[in-house]
Amino acid sequence: MKIVIQRVSQASVAVDGQLIASIGAGMMILVGVADDDTPADVAYCTRKAAALRIFPDDAGVMNRPVTDCSGEVLAISQFTLLASTRKGNRPSYIHAARPELAIPLYDLFCRELSAAIGRDVKKGIFGADMKVSLINDGPVTIIIDSKEQ
Repeated sequence: MKIVIQRVSQASVAVDGQLIASIGAGMMILVGVADDDTPADVAYCTRKAAALRIFPDDAGVMNRPVTDCSGEVLAISQFTLLASTRKGNRPSYIHAARPELAIPLYDLFCRELSAAIGRDVKKGIFGADMKVSLINDGPVTIIIDSKEQ
């Protein structure tokens, strides 16, 4: 599993011109599920995301996790995070999980992260053509890959 976490001052997702979800300050997380991912990969990414200290403390130092600043979370499924560009110029998605595996693991990630941070994680719609808007705060962007533990 690969996740890209962006600290945001706001973020939203729309499908077919309809707003699906929006958040204020917090984290917008892109979630890519690989074909060999298991619930253990989800658990690792959940632990890291919930505890990641990317929010400023009173001294302005990135030293607080999302749980300490009442931040919101928006998680968006993103199979293109698993793209391979080793050959040619057209990305290959051969290692991205099929929906039968990806949907349950994406949903598990969202449920486990909700439990870890003590508030609902807002979501996009899996497989939809989503329009994601965000204001990256910092900018702060962190990549976590469960295969690099």
